[in-house]
Amino acid sequence: MKGWKNPLLLIFGIGISNIGNWIYFVAINLLVLKMTGSAAAIAGLFIIRPLAILLTNTWAGSVIDRVNKRKLMIYIDLIRGLLIVTIPFFSSLIPIYIIMFLTNVAGAFFAPTSETYITKLVPAEKRKRFNSTFSFATSGAMLVGPSVSGILIMYGSINTSIFINAVTFFFCAAAIFFLPDVDNDLDKHHYRNRITVKMIASDWKAVFEFGKTAAGFMVVFFIFQFITLISFALDSQEVTFIQQVVGLSEKDYGLLVSLTGAGYVAGSFAVTALSSRLSVRTLIGMGSFLSVVGYLMFYLSSSGTVPLAVVGFIIIGFFSPFAYTGYSTFFQNNVPVNLMGRFSSAFAFFQAIVQIVLTLLLGYLAEILDLQIVSLGF
Repeated sequence: MKGWKNPLLLIFGIGISNIGNWIYFVAINLLVLKMTGSAAAIAGLFIIRPLAILLTNTWAGSVIDRVNKRKLMIYIDLIRGLLIVTIPFFSSLIPIYIIMFLTNVAGAFFAPTSETYITKLVPAEKRKRFNSTFSFATSGAMLVGPSVSGILIMYGSINTSIFINAVTFFFCAAAIFFLPDVDNDLDKHHYRNRITVKMIASDWKAVFEFGKTAAGFMVVFFIFQFITLISFALDSQEVTFIQQVVGLSEKDYGLLVSLTGAGYVAGSFAVTALSSRLSVRTLIGMGSFLSVVGYLMFYLSSSGTVPLAVVGFIIIGFFSPFAYTGYSTFFQNNVPVNLMGRFSSAFAFFQAIVQIVLTLLLGYLAEILDLQIVSLGF
């Protein structure tokens, strides 16, 4: 385990935060559904994140590649924790949407920042193992989070779950505080440079120039991202589908998500054990294809075929870590680390536009047509 102390601390900190995110995910969906009873309102939750990305990611990459990654991640977690802790004090939907929007504005910086930090922290020969271990921690969060949320909601309240999520962000910030600074080579003048339109335009040009020289990478990148965006759109109707089509209760929903987590844990364990034997191409291809099969099984289910939904969720959970590990390693090995923040942010901007369109389209069609047919179409 030589050389794994810092990577494991990072996994631990983000893992705890992910547990909080899953606790929050179940709680906020149930809160909004309880307040409105509307599938469109639930879909609105899934549009907030891409809207925040549209606002920030035209320029976020220019900031990320020029500032200290460790400090930025700490500030982001502190801001998100402080914002989320205020949600239970509001009883109407609009202020909750505003807080979630501000939280996602801060969060829009975290993923590309952490990608760059991980790539600098973890040597190339350890990345596949790191990513498989990270997916194992993520799967544990997926299993533990909804279960804890269900218990908290059963014996406490939805607000308790939301408070717990805020605490996990503070915990993650504390864990990152003890990690090393990987930006010792960063030019000091970057801290004093103002972000200008000219600088942003130059950064976008650099991203597209890289894209033109890495055609093979871009093909895989676009296909994988499109599959992911379709999945996000489907997830926006998940709780509505489970309650209205499959006919399960709120508690059953938490249990079903926990089963997905169990599948994810098993899949993460398998990919961790097999990561040295499977190529990146196999991990991406097999993981993506079989995850889609799981989605198809789930949306073919109904009140009379609940086991089909359960099996579909478990398949999604089991094979998602294979896709994640393969794609993350592929991305880290092919995008220059000094361009990674700008690359992630630039394409997140376009991904956000597509996600908004797909989510709105799915929500609209679900309102005027049959939810199951529309979901199967997607």
